[in-house]
Amino acid sequence: MGDLMHALPAITEAKHQINNITFDWVVDKSFSSVPKWHPSVENTIETNHREWKLNLFSSQSRNEMKKVINRIDGSEYDLIVDMQNNLKSAFLSFMCNSSVTGLDARSAREYPAHLAYKEKVMVPKAMHAIQRQKQLLASALGYKTNTKNTDYGISKANFKKPLVMPSNKYAICVQNASWITKQWPIESWKELLRILEKRDVNLLFPSGNQEEFDRANEICSVSEKALALEVLPLNEIAFLIDNSEFTLCSDTGLAHLSAVVGTPSLTLYGPTDTRLIGTYGENQNHFVSPDSDISKISVEDVLTKLENLNFL
Repeated sequence: MGDLMHALPAITEAKHQINNITFDWVVDKSFSSVPKWHPSVENTIETNHREWKLNLFSSQSRNEMKKVINRIDGSEYDLIVDMQNNLKSAFLSFMCNSSVTGLDARSAREYPAHLAYKEKVMVPKAMHAIQRQKQLLASALGYKTNTKNTDYGISKANFKKPLVMPSNKYAICVQNASWITKQWPIESWKELLRILEKRDVNLLFPSGNQEEFDRANEICSVSEKALALEVLPLNEIAFLIDNSEFTLCSDTGLAHLSAVVGTPSLTLYGPTDTRLIGTYGENQNHFVSPDSDISKISVEDVLTKLENLNFL
C-alpha cells in the first residue's frame, strides 16, 4: 500500500506538466481504493497477486492474469510505466506484448526486474521512493521533475464516514505491520495505554485482518479509552485518519496514509531506512531505533516525543 501512495505525487506532477494527461492504474484489488483518490486516474485494472502467487498454476489464476494482460495490451496506451519495479510488477510487465518502461539494472528495486522493460531509465537508489517515482515518470514523459515539491494531489470525495464514530476527539494508533521486525511490542503498547488512560486521549486501533484485530484487542484490553476497530474498508479508515488529532504508527501503509492526508504523525522505525521509504510530507515525524531494533524504543521515549510534538 505504501508503494501506491508513493506514486501519487508523480501523478500530480505529470498532470501539472501535461494538462490533458489521464491515467489507468494496475493495482492489487486489496488496495484499489488508493488510485481512485487521485482525480487524474480514470480507470483501475485490478489484479489479485496474493491469490495468484498461492495458486499460480490453477486455471482460474491463469485466466485472471490473461484477462488483465489482454486489457493492458488492448488499450493502446501512449505509455506504460512500471512504477513499482519489483519482481511482482515486472512479471506482468514481461507478459505484456506492449512496450513497458521501467528502471534499469542499477536502479530496479529487485533483480532482475529490469529484464521485463523495453525502455529503461536510470534513477539513483539513494533517493526517497517518492522522488524516485517522480523521476521515473518525468523521464518517461519527457519533462524535468521538481524534487522540492511533494503534492499527493488526492481528492477526499471517496472517503466514507464509518457508521460508528467517536463523539469526542481521538487519535489513531496503528500497531500492525507486515514484518514482525516493524512491530512495536504488545507490552510496550499496553504500558503506553496505561499511562495515557490518565489523560484526556481517546485512541482508536484500526486493523486490516482478523489477526491484526485480535492483537489490537489484546493491546486495548488495558484501557477503557482505547478501542480496537473491526476490520473496515480503506475508505473508512482514511476518513478516520483524516479527522484524527494525530496518529502514532508502526512502519506500515497506514503511516503513509497519514502523510497523504496531512495528519500530524509519529512513526516508529526499526530496520527501515527512513531516507528511502520513510513517511514523507508535512508534520511527519520519525522515531528511529538507534540499533535498528524497534523493541528497543522505550515507552518513555515515545511519550516524551509525543509531548515535544504537542500531540499530548
